[in-house]
Amino acid sequence: MSAFKQFNAQDVVVSPFEVNKGFNFYGLSGADYIGTNLTASNVGIDRFFGRKGDYLISSSFTTGNITTQSQALIYDSVKQLYYTNYLSGSSGFTGDAYTSSVVLGANEAGNVMIGGVQQTNYDNYDQTTLWPNRSFPTGSSDVDPQVVVISIPSKLFGDYIQPESFFFRTGSTFIKDDGQGRLMFRGGGQSLRYTDQFGQGVGNIIYDHGIVVLSSRLINSTWATSEIDITCSFSSSYKIFETQYKATVFEDEFNYSLNPSIISGSEIPKSFPSQSELDYTNTASFGQPLDFATGSYFTPYITTVGLYDEDFQLLAVGKLSEPLQSSTVTDTTILVNIDR
Repeated sequence: MSAFKQFNAQDVVVSPFEVNKGFNFYGLSGADYIGTNLTASNVGIDRFFGRKGDYLISSSFTTGNITTQSQALIYDSVKQLYYTNYLSGSSGFTGDAYTSSVVLGANEAGNVMIGGVQQTNYDNYDQTTLWPNRSFPTGSSDVDPQVVVISIPSKLFGDYIQPESFFFRTGSTFIKDDGQGRLMFRGGGQSLRYTDQFGQGVGNIIYDHGIVVLSSRLINSTWATSEIDITCSFSSSYKIFETQYKATVFEDEFNYSLNPSIISGSEIPKSFPSQSELDYTNTASFGQPLDFATGSYFTPYITTVGLYDEDFQLLAVGKLSEPLQSSTVTDTTILVNIDR
C-alpha cells in the first residue's frame, strides 16, 4: 500500500549555485605523490611543446606526456584559437590588437580617425574587458618560435578555472595568473607564492578552456617535459543546480501507517502472500489494524519520502534523520533537496 500526492508547480524550485575546489598536483612520482601526479589517470594534466614549422615536413616532431601531438599543430592551433587578432604580420613577437577610434568633429567630414585597424575578425576568447595584452612568437627573426601549452581537463576545472588561482612552479621559477588572463613570471629562487613581485608577462590563460599558453622567450621546452620539482595548482568553479521539492502534508492527509506491525496478529509474518494468494473476499485474512491506529487522534510518524514519476516509478528516496510525527491540527512540510 502506498500513498501518493501530486506536486504543484510552486512546490518545485530549481536554484543554481557555484561550488569551488582547490587542487594541487606535482610532477614527481612515487609513494608520496600517488594520485596527485600531473599525468595520473585520475588527473590527466598534459603538457605540450609547440614549434613553428611545416606540419608535412616536421610531423615526426611530436610532443605530449599523455597524448601524442605534432609540435607544429600545437603551435598553429593555439595561434589560430587565441592570437589571430593580435598578429601584426611582422617578424618577432606581436603586439596587442587595437582598433581605430573616432574623434567627432562638427560634421562627418570633420571626424578624425585615430589609430590603425588591426585584425579583429576572430573571437580569441579574451579573458578581460581591460587591455588584453597578448603576444605570440611568429616571425623568422625569432631563433625558434615556440610555445609551451598546459592542458587541464574539464573534469578538474568544471566550468572554468577561478581567476587569480592558477600557479605553476618548476624549480625556482614561478608563474601565476593576474586575474585578467595574463601569466606573470618570477624567478631568482624566491619561494613566496603570493607576492607583488610577479612582474613580467610570459603568456596567457584561457580560464573556461583550461588552457595555459606560455609564449615568452623565458620559457623553453623543458617546461613541457620535465617531471622533477614541478607544482601546478588552481581552483575550479562548477555550477550545480539544486532542485528543492516541497512535500506538504495537510492535517487530514497521510494519517495511516504502512508499518505492518499495526496489523493484529500473533506475530509479523516473515513474508507476505503474493498477489495471487490473497483472498479479497475474506477480509479477516488480511488482519485488522490495532485499535489505537483507528482512532481520530492517531498520528503516525513519517520516516521516508519517495519521489515518483508519472508512471509511479520510484526515482529517489529521502530519509529523515529522525521520525517526524504528523499533526492533526496543522500542516507539515518536508523539504527534499537534490543536487545535480
